[in-house]
Amino acid sequence: MPPSTELFENVACPFCGMLCDDLSVERSAQGLKVRKAGCGRAVAGFERKLPPASPKVRGKDVPLTEAVAEAARLIGKAALPLYGGLATDVEGMRAAIALAERSGGVVDHALSEAQYRNFKVLQSVGWTLSTLTETRNRADLIIIAGTDVEALHQRFFERIAAPKDSMFGVTAKKRTIVVIGKGLDKAARKSGVGKVVTLLCKPEQVGEVVGALRARLRGFTLNKLDIAGVTLADIDALAERCRKAQYGVVVWAPPAFDFPHAELTVDQLAGLVKDLNATTRFAGLPLGGAEGATTAASVTTWQSGYPLRVSYASGAPAYDPYRYSIARMLKAGEGDLLVWTASFSPELAPPATKLPAIVLGTPGLKLPRSTQVFIPIGTPGVDHAGRLIRVDSVVSLPLKNLGRADLPSAAAVLSSIEAAL
Repeated sequence: MPPSTELFENVACPFCGMLCDDLSVERSAQGLKVRKAGCGRAVAGFERKLPPASPKVRGKDVPLTEAVAEAARLIGKAALPLYGGLATDVEGMRAAIALAERSGGVVDHALSEAQYRNFKVLQSVGWTLSTLTETRNRADLIIIAGTDVEALHQRFFERIAAPKDSMFGVTAKKRTIVVIGKGLDKAARKSGVGKVVTLLCKPEQVGEVVGALRARLRGFTLNKLDIAGVTLADIDALAERCRKAQYGVVVWAPPAFDFPHAELTVDQLAGLVKDLNATTRFAGLPLGGAEGATTAASVTTWQSGYPLRVSYASGAPAYDPYRYSIARMLKAGEGDLLVWTASFSPELAPPATKLPAIVLGTPGLKLPRSTQVFIPIGTPGVDHAGRLIRVDSVVSLPLKNLGRADLPSAAAVLSSIEAAL
């Protein structure tokens, strides 16, 4: 390899919640190149060419110190700053919470609306969950509910659902995947698992099908011959598969349940796992976690005791999942300053708002017209080292500095702003 290049092995990818940590990435004068184990999302993230970017105050280029000082001035005079986006790593999230606490602000992640479809169930009835590793090594039955898993996690089938080997001999050929929902089984059928079964229904009807499955597992008689287009015979066949499973896992992703009262579907899935644990071993596996969403929720819980949507306006953490939704607050005209952090992808642009905005973002991020301060920041695991929490919330993985660009971390900038207050 020419001396002008450097190859990084066992790289963790920060661009989806799975944090696959087996990539090989090469750095050269032309930029980064994924050489092994990268999916399309990883390639797009690591190999993205950054446009020129510099700190700006009201559209004019300024030194970083001046941008930090102006951001501190705006935060210092704000009565209720809103800390949104929060697409950052563990250190960045800690710094954001510290700044919010110091300034009496509200903390909420850009993707928390989907997360709350899970949080509401966890808070009200609880659940039993598996991990990516346990699912890979033990599950002989995987039920994928209403979710296009490959669209969210392109390597899920390769690494988790249909790996070439596992610790306990549950290979792909010995595994059954049941997909509940129309048009969601293509990746499963290509994966090489032993059997794929599909129950055809609309995503918003998954809860009805699972409810009928729970009823049949309990021995109840149903008058209908089909539920949401799924025959009672197919539901009974799935019930029998569940009874015979040695270790079953129910997989879903809350971002896929984009319909009213979707938390009721999650409640049915969590209830199914609870019912089956009376006679066999079953667990749930929620997916998602892009843009540092799992990290944001985990760190906020450690720091405040609450999973996002926390206000420090009173001087102590106050929690309200409706009142402190920043998306709702912006629509209602609440708050007087938006502080937006987006360090992973340019797609997570701040919402259009009339509030003055401070944006800490990856170069190429589209800025709202009300932006007063823009500070370009690096991407954890690409431009600087860091840590992220994996989607199953059981491990934080270290991220390497691959040296793509000399940009400050969100943590460094947020801490500098707090120090300047």
